[in-house]
Amino acid sequence: MRTIKLGTSTLDVPVVAVGCMRINSLDKTEAERFVQTALEEGANFFEHADIYGGGACEEIFAEAVHMSASVRENLILQSKCGIRPGMFDFSKEHILNSVDGILKRLNTEYLDVLLLHRPDTLVEPEEVAEAFDQLESSGKVRHFGVSNQNPMQIQLLKKSVKQPLVANQLQLSITNTTMISAGFNVNMENDPAVNRDGSILDFCRLNDMTIQPWSPFQYGFFEGVFLGNEKFPELNAKIDEVAAKYEVSNTTIAVAWLLRHPARMQPVIGTMNIERLKDCCKASEIYLTREEWYGIYRAAGNVLP
Repeated sequence: MRTIKLGTSTLDVPVVAVGCMRINSLDKTEAERFVQTALEEGANFFEHADIYGGGACEEIFAEAVHMSASVRENLILQSKCGIRPGMFDFSKEHILNSVDGILKRLNTEYLDVLLLHRPDTLVEPEEVAEAFDQLESSGKVRHFGVSNQNPMQIQLLKKSVKQPLVANQLQLSITNTTMISAGFNVNMENDPAVNRDGSILDFCRLNDMTIQPWSPFQYGFFEGVFLGNEKFPELNAKIDEVAAKYEVSNTTIAVAWLLRHPARMQPVIGTMNIERLKDCCKASEIYLTREEWYGIYRAAGNVLP
């Protein structure tokens, strides 16, 4: 598996992150086999959140990987916090308590990466800074980042937070390309020109923050997958054409399309299907041409100005 540096850190991470949001859909044997397959593929970066399965997903993962000190050395673990029922919470108390819960469920003494899950408009950056300082000094968290945040929200945090914010997890797929499309339609009176995120793509590139695309196969907001979907005949025909050229699956090409971007992204895949997991990992070996990348972009219904 090809690796990249996570943001400005010295941490080498595989270009595909294994999302564990649905690991609670597997029985014990299936979960063990899934995690082992990921490790065999070189995909040792496992992505969690304290709300997944109400915390059960972290516990299931720890059991499936047979967590121990020797096992932990070969894993890169990321989790997220900040979502509570009916609200978001970036208070110092909530962040610290959340991390303690995450560590207990994962049966580990530290997280490689902690992300703040969704923006909290009541955030007090000074409190976040205090929480991060305490987590870093205690050795409980080694690297920090955010999720679903725009440039100004990140800058607000950086006003007080001294640790580098190494990653930003954002919704991005071939059919959800607003952060890309706005850059093609600058100063134009059309829908793609609407800047919905403050030029977050360029901001992350300028600040060496790794973008972690979530839901890389979804269209809309969890409306379904676009691969093999009759709603996207032109897109699927184009993806299948490119897949045939490289002798890989359409799944591989969908991930390779994201990896082709020079922002050096790290897609978070959510499949619990072992064959699809392997197909996702194969994308690390594929480098699409500029013509192929743009052809897929346009086949998804995007129009170049």
